[in-house]
Amino acid sequence: MSGPVVLEGLDLAALLCSRVCHDLISPVGAIMNGLEVMEEDKDEETTQFAMELIKKSARTASAKLQFCRLAFGAAGSAGAQIDTGDAETVTRGLMEDEKTKIGWNIPRTLLPKNRVKLLLNMMLMAAQAIPRGGQLTVDGVGEGETMAFRITVTGTNAKVPQAIPSLLSGQPAGHTVDAHAIQPFYTGLLAKNCGLTVAMTAEGEAVTVVAR
Repeated sequence: MSGPVVLEGLDLAALLCSRVCHDLISPVGAIMNGLEVMEEDKDEETTQFAMELIKKSARTASAKLQFCRLAFGAAGSAGAQIDTGDAETVTRGLMEDEKTKIGWNIPRTLLPKNRVKLLLNMMLMAAQAIPRGGQLTVDGVGEGETMAFRITVTGTNAKVPQAIPSLLSGQPAGHTVDAHAIQPFYTGLLAKNCGLTVAMTAEGEAVTVVAR
């Protein structure tokens, strides 16, 4: 595939919906499994195990939905702004755990919604660089409504996923823009809408995702 890829609005919407559904299948399926176990086995220990599975999976599904609402959804009418504090909350809810820590150095402020959506999508890509966990540090570049972002990622064997750089550029040589590839492609579109470019590169043992 050569030259920029252009997706019609309906195709873009369909691929983004597929991406969200894919993210939710696992926790929702786990909830269903837990309910089935409770119906089939009335043993107290088994019921307790199933209930813990349901609670954990429900929390995961809720975190994913809250994040996706800001990262992919309209999140308000045209011209709306989003609080970066809300962006931090949903990011920590989705990504931060005993293996992955987040250093959020962006002050709480209102930014144009597409700029915040760009930041959240950059975080998704950054997390892909450390599948075993690590540290994500988020910094603002500039200030006010024209603020851009820099995310520095460190962790065991941190690396740039092979397909992402070309998908960000909108020219995914050798890669089909499908439901698995739509998120970095969409990130590139958001950056362009904000008058920015975004790149993901390796810098020594770290990986950086920078919009400028």
